[in-house]
Order: sequence, then C-alpha cells, then structure tokens
Amino acid sequence: MSEFLNVPEIFGSDVFNEATMRQRLPEAAFTAWKTCVTTGSQLPLDVANDIAEAMKLWAIEKGATHYTHWFQPMTGITAEKHDSFITPTGDGRVIMEFSGKELVRGESDGSSFPNGGLRATFEARGYTAWDPTSSAFVRDGSLYIPTCFFSYNGESLDKKTPLLRSMDEVSREAIRILRLFGDNETKRVIASVGAEQEYFLLPKDLYAQREDLRLTGRTLFGAQPPKGQELDDHYFGIIRTRVSSFMKDLDEQLWRLGVLSKTKHNEGAPCQHEMAPIYTDANTACDDNQLIMAIMKKCAAKHNLVCLLHEKPFAGISGSGKHNNWSLATDSGKNLFSPGKTPSQNARFLVFLAAFIAGVDEYQDFLRCTVASAGNDHRLGANEAPPAIVSVFLGNELNAIIRSVIDDTNYQEPEKAMLRIGVDVLPAIPKDTTDRNRTSPLAFTGNKFELRMLGSSQSIAEPNIALNTIMAEELSRFADVLEQAEDFDKALHDLVRTTFIRHQRILFDGNGYSEDWKREAARRGLSNLASTAECLPALVSEKNVDLVVRHGIYTETEFRARYAIHLEAYNKIVGIEARTMVDMAVHQILPAAIHYTKDLCDALNAKKSVGASCRAESVLIRHLSTNTEALYDAIDTLRQHLEKIPKEAVEAAKYYHDTILPGMNAIRSAADMLEILTDKSYWPYPTYSDLLYY
Repeated sequence: MSEFLNVPEIFGSDVFNEATMRQRLPEAAFTAWKTCVTTGSQLPLDVANDIAEAMKLWAIEKGATHYTHWFQPMTGITAEKHDSFITPTGDGRVIMEFSGKELVRGESDGSSFPNGGLRATFEARGYTAWDPTSSAFVRDGSLYIPTCFFSYNGESLDKKTPLLRSMDEVSREAIRILRLFGDNETKRVIASVGAEQEYFLLPKDLYAQREDLRLTGRTLFGAQPPKGQELDDHYFGIIRTRVSSFMKDLDEQLWRLGVLSKTKHNEGAPCQHEMAPIYTDANTACDDNQLIMAIMKKCAAKHNLVCLLHEKPFAGISGSGKHNNWSLATDSGKNLFSPGKTPSQNARFLVFLAAFIAGVDEYQDFLRCTVASAGNDHRLGANEAPPAIVSVFLGNELNAIIRSVIDDTNYQEPEKAMLRIGVDVLPAIPKDTTDRNRTSPLAFTGNKFELRMLGSSQSIAEPNIALNTIMAEELSRFADVLEQAEDFDKALHDLVRTTFIRHQRILFDGNGYSEDWKREAARRGLSNLASTAECLPALVSEKNVDLVVRHGIYTETEFRARYAIHLEAYNKIVGIEARTMVDMAVHQILPAAIHYTKDLCDALNAKKSVGASCRAESVLIRHLSTNTEALYDAIDTLRQHLEKIPKEAVEAAKYYHDTILPGMNAIRSAADMLEILTDKSYWPYPTYSDLLYY
C-alpha cells in the first residue's frame, strides 16, 4: 500500500509564505512588511533585519545551508548564485548569519547574460533586489529569494521588473473606471493568470542517442512513423505507469513549494502531457511557471526520463504550447470579466470587454511579437495551435450582445440550450455558450481570456506584460472620456458602442486554419506576421515604443534592448540547428546510407554470379544513390549558405528564414527518405517509432 500523502499539510511547507511570516515575525515587522506589499512603501532596514533573521532560522530548520537571489534574466529561464550562511568567528569556527542588507540587495556578475546593449563589458556587474511580493522558498538545500535584476544605472535586465510595472499600471487605470461605477472600496486590481503547461517525456537512453535532441531540443530529422496521433488514442488516455510516477512526484514537489498544480493528463501527441495550475496573480504565476519548467526537467531525470519543452520536438504531430488564462480581479475577489446580475454590473463588464477588444485590435502586432521565437514558428498554425493572425473569439452569446449594442437594439437573452444525454437517470445539462474554438489565438472562456499562442518553453512574462499594458492604455482612454462626461450614462453608451464598431474586425469565431480566413483577415487589415523574422521589427514600431514608454513599463532603451536580444536569440538558435543538421548528416546519415548501399551492391553481385534475379536490389540501390547524392548536394549548399550570414541582425534574421531554413528542409527531405529506404540495423539513431512508442 502506498504511503498516505497529506496534501493540505505539505502544501506550501517549503515556502516562507504569509502564514509562516505571521507566525515567526515580530508583529511590528509583519505589519511593516504587509504595508510594504500593499502600498509599495520602502521597507526599513531594521524590519529587513528581522525578516532576514526569521527567514534564515526557518530555512536552516528546512536543511538550507545557502541562500540565492533567484532572478529571471532575459534568457527566458532563471538564474541563481548560491552563498552560504557561514561567517567566520575568528577562532577557526563559523556561525550562520544573514542580514537585512543581504536579503534586500545582492550583486552578481552579469557579464554573460543577454543585455541588448544596456551596458558595456566593463560595466558587467548586475544587481538584484528582493521582490517582497514573492515568497521565498527552500529547495535543494538553499533558500531561494525571488528578486529583480538590474544594471548599475538602474535599467531592468530581467522579465520580472517590467511585469510588476505593468501590473501596477493596469491596476491604477482599472481603479479609475471602478470609481466611476461607484466602487470606492477596491484598493487594487490584480492581473490574474493561470498558465497551462504542455511537455513531452522521452526515455533518457533514447534521448541520449540523438544529437539533435541534445543540442537543440527538437528532432531535426525523422521520417513519419506508421502510426501518429490520427486515432486520438493518447489524448486523455490511460497514463503510463512510468509517467504516472513522474507526475505524482512532480505534484508533490510543486505542492511543497506552494504551486497550485491542479490538473494532469495525456495530450494529443504520443508522449505528450499537460499540467495546469489554478490561477493566481501574474507575478506569482510567472515565478511558478519558471519553477514548474525547472522541476519538470529535474524530476524527469530522476525517473530516467527527459522532459522536452521545445514547441515542436517532432514534425507532423502536435507541438507544445502554454495556454495563458488572463483576467482582472479586485482585491475583494470580484472578476471584472464576469457579467453581472444588475444593469450596472453588466455595463461595467461591457466597458472592460470593450477595452480589451480595442487593445488587442490596436496592438495585435505587439501581442504577436511577445510569443515570437524560432521554436514557436514551427508550431503556430499546426496541430492544436492557433494561427499567427491575432483574433478574438467571444462565442455566440457575447457576439449577439455586441451586435445589439452596435445596432442599438435590445438584447434578448436566448433560452439556455439543454444537452440531453439520453439516459433517464441523468439530468439535462445547460449547454456552455462559450464554446472553445481551438483555432482561436485569444478566446473568451467564461470569465477570462485564454491566450493560446505562447510556446511551451517561453516565459509567460512578456505576453502578460503586453496584455496588462494594452488594457491599461484603453482603460486610461476610457476614463479620460468618462470622467469629463456631463451625462455619464450617455457617454458610457456612446463610448462602448463606438469602440465595438471600430474594433469589430478583430472578432472572429470561425476556422483559423482556413485559407479563407487568411484572405478575410487581409481584407479586414489584420496583420499576418507568420515568422519571427517578420515579427520582430514590428515590435519596435513607433506606436509600440510610445505605448510602453508612456506607461512606464520600459524605457525606450530597455525596450529596444529586448528587441535586440530576441533577434540575436533567433539567429543563434537557427544557426545552431543548421550546424547540428550538417554534423549529423555528414557523420551519421551519409555513412549509414553509403554502408547499406555497399552491402546491397555486394549482395547484388553475389546474386548475379549465380544468375538470380536482382530487380529489388537494383531498384533500391538506385533510390538510395539518388537520395544520397541529393543529401550530399543539400549539405554542400547549406554549408556555403552558412558562410554568408549577414553581419547586421535584422538582415541575418531574414537570411536565416529565407535561405537557411529552406536549405535545412532540403537536407531533411533527402535524409528522411534515406531513413525509409535504409535497413533499420544500419540507422544511426532512434526513429520516431522508437521515441514515441517506447
């Protein structure tokens, strides 16, 4: 019998959360910390010392010997430098110390982190500052302190700082709207996020045999297996015992760290799975998602598995993404995207809905750019992933409400349709009117919007920064109009109606994969930025730069630095993939094909000597030779292309997309055909059938 796991008891047990702080801190220190979190005021040093001492003692009890300022540089993953608590006493012994200064601020060599030109090499030092709104936690013998990361001159070098700024900004502008509706109680509006995480699990021994998986996170070669996902038998299917053990271990580790891991299941592709947390504030959700990805990888290794977070590890089957469920709620828990029961509440809902629709329409390119990456380019528009064209799905009921506002007609609520199961003992079930269109990039799902464009390996910070900022922009414009109105009700009606009329082009409930939609989107004037190379220059358009600078989310220098970093990352990733492809083709695939062809030729000559028929061998040799030569020519061409990469980053990105990627496709086409033709015993690495159906 398995050991009983008391989830409520272990949940958050490794987190220095509010409950632990209330228990361990002097009352004055706890009150000062709470005030700091609520109002953003500075924490006095004596209070920081009290918190640091309590935090240290608690962490040591949990087995910690070190502490680290845990931050999120612009690599998309987290970073940490560990210092021990030890301090020499002068007599050959040590004591364990941790001060308020060490808690609040740290220094780190930032020379090797992407900076986009924010600092010179001789200004390499980076600084960390404690984020008191994020709970510290103990993991692997260290106390982890969530922090912001910035340069000597104060520029943000991380993803957390602008996210916190955007949360403050959308809260400020949302409260202006709430005050107009008579809400004088709400002190803060919280951007709430729940980020579902998709991933693949592979056996470690098979993974180790594939250079492409080890170096790039995806398979650069691989013929389609006889069976893919066409039977849909993996989706929500029975979870393998080995995978179930991993998931159980993962849940326990996440629960101990206070991560609200809620759902686990098999996804659409073989070996693909998903976990989903309960939503929380955007800052915590971002921290938690980084923890989830890191722990998934470590936990998988413990079970002799490897966790793949690449957006498209295998061609021809579903890729992996993150469904980012975003909403706004008051500090008393009222969801601002929930239709109300009174006319006033419904009017408020329509204002927030109109602001969201307007923001997505006006800043669709900004939102698209935040999910642009080399990996996500392979996924968008493929199985279970939305297209690159940004649109908003609302469902029949909300579309009818918007149409009635536009037409100035009374909305008649349709009678709820009932789903009849056909079994007398089961009750009729009200039909969900927010049906989820899987091809929609951004769908309203009851009381939130689900952004489905994120890639599985990406930080969720930047898309949520964009959502918060565009929402703040529109709410600010609305408040400017409504605060000056002499007739509030009329001004409100005209504002909402005008907004829906101007921005209805962004609303689309149909099939996002169809060619008709591409033509219709172009007719509507929607952008179709199909690749990262096309996307990124749009990020720093005057409109987008003005938006983020005006709202204080980034300085122009900080924003342009991120643009430079994303460009550089795209170029480096595609370059690594191209060189890996050449290496595998030259040192593994060509020798295997040539070896097999030689052995076939020997067999053909032996059969000829006894007068036997050799038609099968002759045809197979001819096909092998044709594809071997095609592969050799494609390798030679790609090598030449790789010697001509432009120096300038934007030109290089275009060159990688227009020249290098087609060259890689030519290599893959010939190599995958050789895989089909070659005896399996000669093939140098595990095939898709081996990997997906281990």
